[in-house]
Amino acid sequence: MSITQQYLLDTYRARSLGDAAPPAPGAHDRQAVRERRGERRFRAVLAGRPVRHPVRDALARWRRHPARRA
Repeated sequence: MSITQQYLLDTYRARSLGDAAPPAPGAHDRQAVRERRGERRFRAVLAGRPVRHPVRDALARWRRHPARRA
């Protein structure tokens, strides 16, 4: 059974029982990713490691080595 089929079945059951419809698949993916990222950063601080910022690190490398861009 696919995710969509399970969602439709759950929605039908909820409607039949008068309950609230379940959230659509993928509705909370962004929030889950944010929470996971926050947890990783928190654990890094607890372990005494620096918190990683991949985009910020890439921009800093790009600024440090202007000759490589040409």
